[in-house]
Amino acid sequence: MSPHVAIVTDSTAYLPLAQRERHRIHAVPLTVVLGDEALEEGTEISARSLAAALRERRPVTTSRPSPETFAQAYRAAAEDGADGIVSLHLSAEFSGTYDAAVLAAREAPVPVRVVDTGVVAMALGFCALAAAETAEAGGSLDDAVAAAEKRAEGTSAYFYVDTLDYLRRGGRIGAAQALLGSALAVKPLLELDEGRIGLLEKVRTASKAIARLEEIVVEHAGDATVDIAVHHLAAPERAEQLSERLRERVPDLRELHVSEVGAVIGAHTGPGLLGAVVSRR
Repeated sequence: MSPHVAIVTDSTAYLPLAQRERHRIHAVPLTVVLGDEALEEGTEISARSLAAALRERRPVTTSRPSPETFAQAYRAAAEDGADGIVSLHLSAEFSGTYDAAVLAAREAPVPVRVVDTGVVAMALGFCALAAAETAEAGGSLDDAVAAAEKRAEGTSAYFYVDTLDYLRRGGRIGAAQALLGSALAVKPLLELDEGRIGLLEKVRTASKAIARLEEIVVEHAGDATVDIAVHHLAAPERAEQLSERLRERVPDLRELHVSEVGAVIGAHTGPGLLGAVVSRR
């Protein structure tokens, strides 16, 4: 990547390691608190360990990175030759990560543009890739920001969860919505809407919900050139089956990523999560 613009994101982007290394994208880790132990996402706690803890109903919470952690990342980028930094983060509705980055940016040795993308997971990852590719092509700081924001606007995320209980516990969905889902024994399909999690549809069974998720992704992709990411937590077979069907049904699919979400998102969705991100190029 051109050294004049560096790209920083956070660990909830769930970018494949090979792509992070190829584009020199630095991901600042969020923290998962398991009982009284604070662990960095991506290095100190695995998705498998997180899923086991949730099934055992052990207390799990999440925490933003400190401003100093971001400050260290910005100093390292400047020392590596960057004269500007684009710092792209998950929706500020979910986390204080964006606020921590803003605080650190004020003291950074080079200009830092901090962006609340309003998205998370590979929806955020696709934004980071767009910014990095623009910088590699010689784009300015403003160009890289604009590329990330354009990608965010053209990206949608939909997901299925086995239960709304984890989202309710973490305050990511209202108690009334969670109670409604439980009372009616429905399987909810959710979406990211203006940086928040919203109820998209209610379906009676898991199999019908997953089939409907597939239809929504195919409809949204249409004939556009798209990249897709399929995410899961402790549901690899569901993810592989969905990805295979999408490969067959989306006509202009460029890249398809299949991955397990990390501990931060998993803590709020629970085992059984199946999600799909559709990003128009």
